[in-house]
Amino acid sequence: MKKILIIFVSLLTLNGCIGVSSEGVLGSGVSIYTDPRTLGTQIDDSIMQKSILIRMAQVDKKHILNVSSKVVDGHIFLTGSVKTVDEKILMTKLAWKTEGARSVKNNIEVKDKFSLKNYSKDVLITSQLNVAMLTNKKIKIANYNINTVNQVIFVFGIAANEEERREVINEASLIKDVKSVDASILLIEELSKNKK
Repeated sequence: MKKILIIFVSLLTLNGCIGVSSEGVLGSGVSIYTDPRTLGTQIDDSIMQKSILIRMAQVDKKHILNVSSKVVDGHIFLTGSVKTVDEKILMTKLAWKTEGARSVKNNIEVKDKFSLKNYSKDVLITSQLNVAMLTNKKIKIANYNINTVNQVIFVFGIAANEEERREVINEASLIKDVKSVDASILLIEELSKNKK
């Protein structure tokens, strides 16, 4: 129990507290005022995010470095890489054990070897997409998070409308060396606060 408490406090210290500006789930420095989710949903998602990190750390600390998880409106998205299929399945199980989970999308790659060349390409692709989205006036980049694994772009976020969602996917597909684009983009109208 003491280990769990230490890990949780460490994660809170590293990620900061929720306030006017928060790391949140959609990117560093996102203002809670520009996030289309309610403050309550943002807090719930942040708590779920911390819970997943703690569960991963309990299994093996390397998972915190190799696996990324994003929580948007209770939907959990996993990306990154693990060594075995069993580890990939375990990450899915850990995510589903998180209280409040509405769905889990596991895009974790199983790979035997680490390739510095692939990693460099992934970083370049992510950077290029960030710039493209930043300069596109139809996209609010603060509401998105991008992760590239083996030249496959994973985009998570919330779009104001279908046009914005299409713009994000289009910008991603125009990046050189991209194998495919996996967009998990919710529309504001799809958020739980808007459902009756």
